[in-house]
Amino acid sequence: MNPNSNTPPDADTPLTLPILAGKKGLIVGIANDQSIAYGCAQVMHKLGATLAITYFNAKAEPHVRPLAEQLEADLTLPLDVEQPGQLEAVFAQLEKRWGKLDFVLHAIAFAPAADLHGRIVDSSAAGFARAMDVSCHSFLRMAKLAEPLMTGGGTLVTMSYYGAQKVIDNYGIMGPVKAALESSVRYLAAELGPAGIRVHAVSPGPIKTRAASGIGDFEQLLNDAASRAPQHQLVTIADVGAVTAMLCSDAARALTGNVTFVDAGYHVMG
Repeated sequence: MNPNSNTPPDADTPLTLPILAGKKGLIVGIANDQSIAYGCAQVMHKLGATLAITYFNAKAEPHVRPLAEQLEADLTLPLDVEQPGQLEAVFAQLEKRWGKLDFVLHAIAFAPAADLHGRIVDSSAAGFARAMDVSCHSFLRMAKLAEPLMTGGGTLVTMSYYGAQKVIDNYGIMGPVKAALESSVRYLAAELGPAGIRVHAVSPGPIKTRAASGIGDFEQLLNDAASRAPQHQLVTIADVGAVTAMLCSDAARALTGNVTFVDAGYHVMG
């Protein structure tokens, strides 16, 4: 595998068995064909899942809808978690269409540019609160809405990053926000475990996505990850998709509350 490639999942994923056959899941966070959420969705579709896909707004729809069609999505719906009622409307459509839900993938994050690129000590209260709302609290809201539909158990997965646990240059306020997200995963796992609902954070290594482009000196971060990781390579959206699909399958029925790193081992290095 080319360490700097972002090979489409169908060409890359080692998973072939239909381990998600019969399962229905919501994918939130696809922006284009380089999105981590798209890599996950493509693997999940290949492994038998029926999907509902969301797009951010009318501007994003032309980029996302063709991908949703390729994934044979049952539903393609607008979702801006900052717009009152939109998240509730998505789950109302899921209940009407399916009457159940097996998994949710939350792969959205946001921070205002001024707060993201500055020191966290200088971050505005409004900017920090907005980053926390979109990137963390929206996952809690999704969990609350998903719970009644997961009558037979289910899986909730969110995307984190190593900057939640260690200081990463230029990651700014997203570090504390992702730390809160990882803590939320643990608390949700404890609260929802009795209902058979498992909760996970997946922490990919750096990948060239539109969201990552907002991080300063990102090319240097990519080079550092590839050189310092034990496997001396970058991961792809397919790699992340394969692990996420496994976590949503019955093979992971005894796992919950974890942060699973998909980073070629980068996180173990001092």
